[in-house]
Amino acid sequence: MSHLAVVPGHRLRFSTLKNGIDGITQRMLTLTLRNLERDGLLVRHYFPEVPPRVEYELTEMGAGMLPALEGFTSWIRNNWPSIANCRRAYDEARQ
Repeated sequence: MSHLAVVPGHRLRFSTLKNGIDGITQRMLTLTLRNLERDGLLVRHYFPEVPPRVEYELTEMGAGMLPALEGFTSWIRNNWPSIANCRRAYDEARQ
């Protein structure tokens, strides 16, 4: 969602979102976006062109949750190397 947080009213295409999230599958991103839309956190804009174009935009409520997520995002960024090391050690112990 951080890609959508760049500017209020900013819209992004599906492919831009997918390219910005390493390792996510098209199916998982589709399911996640549908759930966020269902929860009222983003709006899907469909354009009946050839080929069809779809863009996503944060709602006011979606944008309102960004300050609350800022601390958690910072914590993840700071602790990601430790998380990766723990995962690696866990996986090696399981082999």
